[in-house]
Parts: sequence; C-alpha cells; structure tokens
Amino acid sequence: MSDPNNPTVITIGAPTTTRRRTIRFPNFPGAKPIPLAISLTVGLIVCFAIPKPNEVSKQAWRLFAIFLTTISGLILGPLPVGAWAFVCLTISVVTKTLPFKDAFAAFTNEVIWLIVVSFFFSRGFVKTGLGDRLAMYFVRWLGKSTLGLAYGLAMCEAVISPAMPSTTARAGGIFLPIINSLAIAGESRPKDGSERKLGAFLIQSQFQSSSSSSALFLTAAAQNMLCIKLADSLGVKIKSPWIAWFKASCLPATVTLVLTPFIIYKIFPPETKHTPDAPILARNKLEQMGKVKSDEWIMIGTMLVTVALWISGESLDISSVVAAMLGLSILLILGVLTWDDCLSEKSAWDTLAWFAVLIGMASQLTTLGVVPWLSKCVANFLKSLSIGWQIELLILQAVYFFIHYLFAGQTAHVGALYSAFLSMHLSAKVPGVLSALVLAYNTNLFGALTHYSSGQAAVYYGAGYVKLPDVFKLGIIMALINIALWGLIGALWWKIVGLY
Repeated sequence: MSDPNNPTVITIGAPTTTRRRTIRFPNFPGAKPIPLAISLTVGLIVCFAIPKPNEVSKQAWRLFAIFLTTISGLILGPLPVGAWAFVCLTISVVTKTLPFKDAFAAFTNEVIWLIVVSFFFSRGFVKTGLGDRLAMYFVRWLGKSTLGLAYGLAMCEAVISPAMPSTTARAGGIFLPIINSLAIAGESRPKDGSERKLGAFLIQSQFQSSSSSSALFLTAAAQNMLCIKLADSLGVKIKSPWIAWFKASCLPATVTLVLTPFIIYKIFPPETKHTPDAPILARNKLEQMGKVKSDEWIMIGTMLVTVALWISGESLDISSVVAAMLGLSILLILGVLTWDDCLSEKSAWDTLAWFAVLIGMASQLTTLGVVPWLSKCVANFLKSLSIGWQIELLILQAVYFFIHYLFAGQTAHVGALYSAFLSMHLSAKVPGVLSALVLAYNTNLFGALTHYSSGQAAVYYGAGYVKLPDVFKLGIIMALINIALWGLIGALWWKIVGLY
C-alpha cells in the first residue's frame, strides 16, 4: 500500500511476516505520462483510425491530427504550454507535415509582437510605480468590494474602446498593468498559490467583459471593420455602418457587460470579497507615494503618444504594432526600461513561442484546405434539410462560433471563414444585414473562448493568474451564456430595429 506521508514510496508487506521493504521511485521531471499518452492518442486516432476525406490531402489530415494533439495537450498539460507547443511544432517538421519555413512563418505575425510589446509596457507600469498609483486611485474610488473593482475596470474599457480599436492593446497596455498592481496590492500574485485571492477573478472578469466591449462599437476592434469590408464586397451594403452597428449592438452588449462581472463573481469567486478599509489604505498609500515622479511622467507621456497613434494610426498609415514599437523605443531611449527588463519578461517570450505555433498551424489548416472542407460540409448538410432560414441562421452561427477552437486569433478566423459563412447565410435567404452583423458580433464573443482565441486572451493568460483548465472551463460556460443572452435579447431587439 502507499505511504500517505510519502507519495513516492510504496511499501510491500508479506502476509506471513511483519518485515517490510520499500521501493522508491524518483519523481520524473519530464512530461506527465498519462496526459502525454492521451494527447498523443488523440492525434494517432485521427491520423490513422479515422478515414481521410477525399477532399483533404494526406498532408492536411496529418496537420489536423497534430493540431488536435496540440490542443489536447494544452488542455491536459503534459508539459508547460510553451514547451508542449514547441514539441508539437517539432513533430510537424520532423514528419514533414510542414516545411520549416511554413512552420515558423507565424513568428513574424504583427499581432504576436503587439502582445510581446504589451508585456513590456506592463513591466514599465510596475517598475515606475505608475501602475500602483493608478491602482490606488481605483481602490480609493471603487475599492470597498472586489466586485466594484471589476465593474470599474469593465466600464472603463467600454468607454475608451471606440477610440482605441485594439482589444489586445487595451489589455496589455492599460488593463493588465492596472490589474497586476491591484492584485499585488491585495497580496495576490501569479503562480504562488495566492492567485484566487484577487488577481484571477479580476483577470477573468476583464477578459470576458472585453468581448462585449469590443462588440459594442464598430471602431472598438480591428476585426469589426474587416467584417464590414468583407460584407460590402459580397453586396451587403450597410448604410451609416458606425450607427447601424451600435444601434444593433447597444442593448445585448450593454446587458452582457452589466451581467458578466457578476456571473464571474458567482462561478469563479475571489477569496477576498470585502475590502472596507481599502479606500482608506489607498489614500494613505497615495500620500506616501508623493508627487508623480519623472519616470511616471515619461510613462504617461509615452502611453498617450502610443494610444494617439493607435487611434489615428489608420489615417497615418501606422499599424498598431509599429505604434507600440515606437512607444517601447521611447521608454528604452529615455531609460525608463532597460533591455535587461525586456529579457527578464519571461511571460512575453513564452507567449511569443506558443501563440506563434498555434497561429502558424491554424493558418496552414486553412491554406491546406481543412477549414474550407469543414465549411463545405456544413453548407451541404444545410442544403439537405428542409428548414426555415431562422434555424439555418442558428446552425450557421453556432458552427462559425465553435469552429474557432481551430483558430488562434480573430482576424485569421475572419479572413478564412467570414465571407464563406456570409455567403451560406445569403444562400439560405437570411437577411443580409442581419447575417453580416451577427457574424461580426460573434467574432468578438468567441475571443474569450480559450487562451489562444485572441490577442487579449494570450495577454491575460500570460499574466499567470489563471490556470489553463479554468480558462477552458470559464470560456465554454461564458460562451454559452453569451450565446443565450445575445440570442434571446438580440433576436427581440433586432426585430424592433428592423433587421428582419
């Protein structure tokens, strides 16, 4: 039997004697055997036991199997996320499923580098003390309860989202540094057993709320404007798109924004719920910190310049990542951050590795025809059914939503599937503007499905407060809740505003 005081020791006793001997097994430092076996089995079954569709090449089917193995491992955790992603990338290269160039192509993806630079901004907020100062202001105004803090952060993002069209930039450049400072002030730190005190809840509340914030305004996320452009190319003309978007989204998005922090509070509660003395402590802390220091002013100025470029970047032909790089360069030149600070930001480099691997695999699944094949299967299935456009709308939207498990990032999903699914809607006689807008809203909502489903997902997960199983569990729960809320409230509201 096992010795309860030492799980690595097994004692074996003979029935005829009281003599016992022990067999010691050293702790294996590598991959966890059972999760490893399950993850590999998933891929092997898909690759060798399930017949390959005629429309899909052997190379594409192998990559699909490797991708499912990767996702299984990310859920079960045989290795840390970055290590497992690298192993699976290596498998894809060794088996010649992907050439080396294609396997590593996503490491030049702009979204990934925007995430990396956002982590460096976060470090600047912490190092200068500006993050602590902002956190103390939030605590002073809304800090009597943890739920109040969550609502304050959610409302703040909703207000600034139309002027800052990058959910990733908002997450990494503004809200993660504030949440990190709030959590540390509340004695909640990543990966030391205190995550659930405060940090994990605030991260998940803000992460899930950001989906509704980005769906509220047309200019709140880059993928929104891409959806409208693609809809226009298919003949779906939306008059006054900014107003039309907000008119259709305002009620369901507002309802979900109001409910999301409370729902997360109930299903993923923080250990610290009431902080009645927090505003007093925050006031005292602000007095101790004194006036704003020079490094803080530089940090404020740099962020204002960066945000201004994010807002006006399209007219100036400056992308979000270039604006972020300029901001980081200013911080390095003026000495607010050093290169050693950047090198020591492990979360940034870890996220670069695993997120790039997933984006690369997901992009190749589209290029090699797996995703188009799945879309075609859905279209053929719907044609075989004698159902009304309302039911077809529900089925198509559900497939478009949950197929996002195969994508790393929202823009890639839109580029690969938005036009195809909008065409399916139009063929099913679903009203064009309704189809275009609902697909676009779902593009925002599935951004909180997994830790790789969007740029902000990678930022918030990379902070280290929330364990991966919790990310997947809360992702699917909130996805179903959002679908129900948008489906019921949206359907009634869209009928009132005349979308169908």
